[in-house]
Amino acid sequence: MNVKIIKNITNSEFKILIFSSILGIISSFSLPPYNLFFLNFIVFPVLFSLIILLKNHKKYLFLLGLFFGFGYFCSNLYWISNSLKFEDTLKFLIPITIILIPLVMSFYYALVFTLLSFFKLKYNYSSILIFALLFSFFEYLRGNFFTGFPWNLVVFSIVEYTYSLQLLSIIGTYSLNLLVVSLFLSPTIFFFNINLKLKFIIIFFILLLVIINNIYGIKKFENYKKLKNEDFKFKISIVSPKIGLKRYFSNEKTSKIIDDLIKISNPDKNVETLFIFPEGILPGKTFNDLQNYKNLFYESFSKKHKIILGINSEDNFRIFNSLILADNRLRIISQYDKNKLVPFGEYLPFEDKFYKIGLKKVTQGYNSFSPSDERNLIKVGNYNFLPLICYEIIYSGKLNNKKKKIDYIINISEDGWFGNSIGPSQHFIHSIFRSIEEGKNIFRSSNNGISAHINPLGFVEESIESTQSGVIEVKNIKLISATLFAREGNKIFFYFIVIYITFIFFLKRKDL
Repeated sequence: MNVKIIKNITNSEFKILIFSSILGIISSFSLPPYNLFFLNFIVFPVLFSLIILLKNHKKYLFLLGLFFGFGYFCSNLYWISNSLKFEDTLKFLIPITIILIPLVMSFYYALVFTLLSFFKLKYNYSSILIFALLFSFFEYLRGNFFTGFPWNLVVFSIVEYTYSLQLLSIIGTYSLNLLVVSLFLSPTIFFFNINLKLKFIIIFFILLLVIINNIYGIKKFENYKKLKNEDFKFKISIVSPKIGLKRYFSNEKTSKIIDDLIKISNPDKNVETLFIFPEGILPGKTFNDLQNYKNLFYESFSKKHKIILGINSEDNFRIFNSLILADNRLRIISQYDKNKLVPFGEYLPFEDKFYKIGLKKVTQGYNSFSPSDERNLIKVGNYNFLPLICYEIIYSGKLNNKKKKIDYIINISEDGWFGNSIGPSQHFIHSIFRSIEEGKNIFRSSNNGISAHINPLGFVEESIESTQSGVIEVKNIKLISATLFAREGNKIFFYFIVIYITFIFFLKRKDL
């Protein structure tokens, strides 16, 4: 956008704040399921120019960031309010949720824009690096502090370009987010006070780096195709039942739900099989309650079968959201209790105070779930898998904290709370990023969401959309060694911060 046009917009404070919100809305369309990533090549240079023009107005820049963030998050997080539609006692919170959650997320951008005012940005290289660094650092803070919500980072806009994403295996999501924000700012170079020839040389150099990165991704994929398949000696059946969320709040018989699950999974008693059922398919029931129906499992499954269930469990008056590996007699082989709970969804902060005004957690029941602090690997045959429940998959660098050798990842989820919205697509892309970062196959079973087998390079081998039910069968996979990022984690992001700061000081000294 022409600088003169931007100056005309700044003549009206109200207009520029509305314009900032519109920029946020436009940027949100770069994310899944729209994936119009090129919009950010317009949005970020315009934001950069607005900050330069308003750099002496710190309070106004705070509002500029707040309005941008509000437009961005309002248009891509509206679906959160859908989870409040199922119980009448919570419906009054819908307008509050639509406004409050985006507003809280927007404060991160408001702080970024305020801090940028202290650096007196200009149209030069160091200013671009400062913008990208501060913006990406606060994205890291957003994803890690106060429980963390690393949803809809800018880097997710390039999720469709899987070859470009292979860098994740080395540097991780937050570092790639920093590079991508820097890339989206590159058109700003045309505003620099340098000759046109030099501008094109710099743009060519940036394009060359992008091409080299893609070549790296293509070569990595070609090498992956040459690997031999590892035979499990058993079959994995990823079951996607699409059981309506209204069953949480109805009196539908548990036996009917189990019968439906068995019909969809269609077990063959003569074939060694690991059945993966999603989270939340037996609402209101604990694993102890399920023992009343074990004859249904025993009649349909055989000794050659193992079953993964997402179900509640109890221990000493505490309730856990659990992933349980059981045999055909519903005897527990292994159990994982969810570590990272969803605030207000699975537990109520300041529970005693909220109860007094009639509030409860969104999911069924009044008591909050308890978190576990253990995430041990589970063994099936000769292979170890890392268990993850629902949105635990969204936390980059925090999956395998004990750095144990894992062969694959199993993620079970219930995405029905998102409704018929863009939420399931946004949730799913985290699995793609985690598979590349960790270098592991991911088997994802989601009720009312996208179920899939994703290979270690982030390519979706097979999937079932959120509107469909069915089964994905996997008999063998290709294994690769642990990635650099899997070994080092998010400390790599802080190495990038040091590198950026070094470049900024160097460029500042040269007044570049």
